[in-house]
Amino acid sequence: MKLRTLKDLAVNGKRVLMRVDFNVPLSDGKVSDDSRIRATLPTIKHLLENGATLILMSHLGRPKGAEDKYRLEPAAKRLAELLGKEVRYQKAQGPATSKTAIFVEQAPAGSITVIENLRFDSRETKNDLGLARELAAYADVYVNDAFGAAHRAHASTEGVAHLLPSAAGLLLEREVTVLSKLLQNPEKPFKVILGGAKVSDKIGVIENLLGKVDEILIGGAMAYTFFKAQGGEVGKSLVEEDKLELAHDLLERAQATNTLIRLPIDSVCAQQIAAGVETRVYPSDAIPENWLGLDAGPEAVVSYQATLKNAKTILWNGPLGVFEQPPFDRGTKAIAETVAALDGFTVVGGGDSVAAVNAAEVADKIDHISTGGGASLEFLEGKTLPGIAALLD
Repeated sequence: MKLRTLKDLAVNGKRVLMRVDFNVPLSDGKVSDDSRIRATLPTIKHLLENGATLILMSHLGRPKGAEDKYRLEPAAKRLAELLGKEVRYQKAQGPATSKTAIFVEQAPAGSITVIENLRFDSRETKNDLGLARELAAYADVYVNDAFGAAHRAHASTEGVAHLLPSAAGLLLEREVTVLSKLLQNPEKPFKVILGGAKVSDKIGVIENLLGKVDEILIGGAMAYTFFKAQGGEVGKSLVEEDKLELAHDLLERAQATNTLIRLPIDSVCAQQIAAGVETRVYPSDAIPENWLGLDAGPEAVVSYQATLKNAKTILWNGPLGVFEQPPFDRGTKAIAETVAALDGFTVVGGGDSVAAVNAAEVADKIDHISTGGGASLEFLEGKTLPGIAALLD
């Protein structure tokens, strides 16, 4: 099974329908973080340089019909600024209206057109064949460069791919190559840092990585479910009571597969999540009543930093604490700086982890930053992603 890439697609003089991920945050009608738009630039430039005319499509948010605040106009404007080139855009009630069809038909050779938010049309998320056909009619070939949406079987990610000669863009190809290497042929020692609030969000990843990795370093509130499963006292810390048995089982299975699951020795605790509150450090399995663990403690951070030093491959997904509320962001920031300084091959995914490396201004020192949160996790769980499966020979 081989992924079809741009090398397999003739685009000179052709109209290319390209799925991008312009699901970007907006503030006062402008794009406040253009990382996802920048990530598609190599593919856009490659296609233009090879004689293509581009029709770009994306979703943005979860609109209920054609809501002005979810229009793709700000993304189209930001793309034009980044390219220093006109990007055609026209307001419409959806991506496949008669007005849009005429606008796309009028696109000059070598131009870029951004069509309206895919989710203005309710058929998009239903993977409706009728919508897929209307979108496919805009172009001669199809390119998917939206890794962040590849785990969705939608009309624009899966349906269209079967109707036109299709291939993965450079971003999607890179994501598949890097994440496949982690699962199939990682250089050892391979160490994984998993954070976030819930064990349930990461169960599939932990299960699929057992036996493939040397160590899994647990951070964030999910650690307290593991501690409680072992009989620890975790105060008011967030615990998934219905996952205690599963957490206990995962620890036993890790032992059986020679995978070390490492939990934070201590925690920075407070009685509530707020700025300026009193904080104390307690052993993570002996947190008093009315206190809750909100960040990895100083000893935990030092022990994680020490064990990561000899890693040849490092994957990080999820924060070590309540990253959005100082002072509970310190553990996450310290790990961001540590991972960036490592000699091994480093991969970071998940919104908060990516935000942490950006905040620490070390993103350029990470070997690969994954653009897909949910898509990255499902790929690492070993699941088949519909948007990728549709591009396999």
